[in-house]
Amino acid sequence: MPEGLEAEIWRRSIEELVGRTIADIWVDPRVSDPAVVALAGQRIDAVVRHGKIVLVMVGGEALGLHFGMTGRVIVDGAAPIESLEYSSTRDRPEWDTLRLFTAAGSSAESEIVPALRVNDPRRLGRLSLDPDVSKLGVDIFEVSEVSLRAALDGRRAAIKSLLLDQSVIAGLGNLCADEVLWWAAIAPTRRADGLLDSEIGDLVGAVRRRLPIMLGLGGSTMGTLDPDRRRAAGPCPRDGSPLERSSIGGRTAVWCPDHQR
Repeated sequence: MPEGLEAEIWRRSIEELVGRTIADIWVDPRVSDPAVVALAGQRIDAVVRHGKIVLVMVGGEALGLHFGMTGRVIVDGAAPIESLEYSSTRDRPEWDTLRLFTAAGSSAESEIVPALRVNDPRRLGRLSLDPDVSKLGVDIFEVSEVSLRAALDGRRAAIKSLLLDQSVIAGLGNLCADEVLWWAAIAPTRRADGLLDSEIGDLVGAVRRRLPIMLGLGGSTMGTLDPDRRRAAGPCPRDGSPLERSSIGGRTAVWCPDHQR
């Protein structure tokens, strides 16, 4: 957390700033490329996303927002996501890693209240200038059977581990990976090279159907395997069998050994 769904929510919110001119930028030098401050005085042209990275396009360059586990966005004083599941519910100014002011905001206070803040209590995220996204896999909303089959070809690792590899599908995190595997009825421990073509199709279908639904509901915590169900590891919502919590590649997987094979 956050995952690609949260990054997309933030991208849409930051789009409100397109057309404004950056008046000033402050960054936390511990987590930022110092060259980011040179974007002051330029116009925000677009806001795009690839995987978990939001790119604010400014004068032919890209300000890359990498959120880590605890970073979040505030636009014009409003937070599109009030709090993250595994982060603090507080909003303390000393946790800011970015404050971006615009010269032509929506109010007279646009040069006093930052148009864009990134608030990150643990400073696990970072800010970059023109980040290289070429090594990332296909984005979560563009995945296809062809692209996923090619990314998994010959890979012997557990499918859950590979879904968390951003070179396979960019934007999947722990919660969404468990969610799509649950819906596709595939055990997270299965070796990727052992998946049938039909199972890859089921997995892609789950990504395409379920992630837009979760996005509309508010993000990666809004799946069937939501945080409360993950903590309780109670009965499977599909068949009533006990859910299992496993460690796969150092990450917790929650799944149903009965219907996920």
